[in-house]
Amino acid sequence: MSSPSARPWLALLGFLLLSVVVSALGGGVTAGSVKTWFPTLVKPAWNPPNAVFAPVWTLLYATMAVAAWRIWCRRDRPNAGWVLWLYGVQLVLNAAWSLLFFGLKNPALALVDIVALLGVLLWLQFAFWRLDRVAGMLWLPYVLWVSFATALNTAIWRLN
Repeated sequence: MSSPSARPWLALLGFLLLSVVVSALGGGVTAGSVKTWFPTLVKPAWNPPNAVFAPVWTLLYATMAVAAWRIWCRRDRPNAGWVLWLYGVQLVLNAAWSLLFFGLKNPALALVDIVALLGVLLWLQFAFWRLDRVAGMLWLPYVLWVSFATALNTAIWRLN
């Protein structure tokens, strides 16, 4: 049995492992299509090089996990449990986007998903900020990246 002082660190490890699992699910679906189908799409001039995505997402998944963990550490505060549940919802929407865009090769359905994801992320941004300012700051890059990804998804859908 772990000591009470070890529990927060085990929880952090759990949040990081959850991020790795979601990342691996998305990456597994994306891997084949990014080499075969994705290059055939017309993309806007401002589409980043493929090499940008893996490092950005690695950093984002880590900061997402730490932000959620900080809320978990404050789970006695009002609404913290609900915020953590919403964190789980955004992870499902995050993984679903990869399945819809790259797995099903359907930018239109992926756009519906990412708009829903962005809405949840904005909701979480305000909730994290209210519960823990550091968590809110850690969450902001994810919101900004998904805002950019929403614009990119929209452009790809319109161009194809």
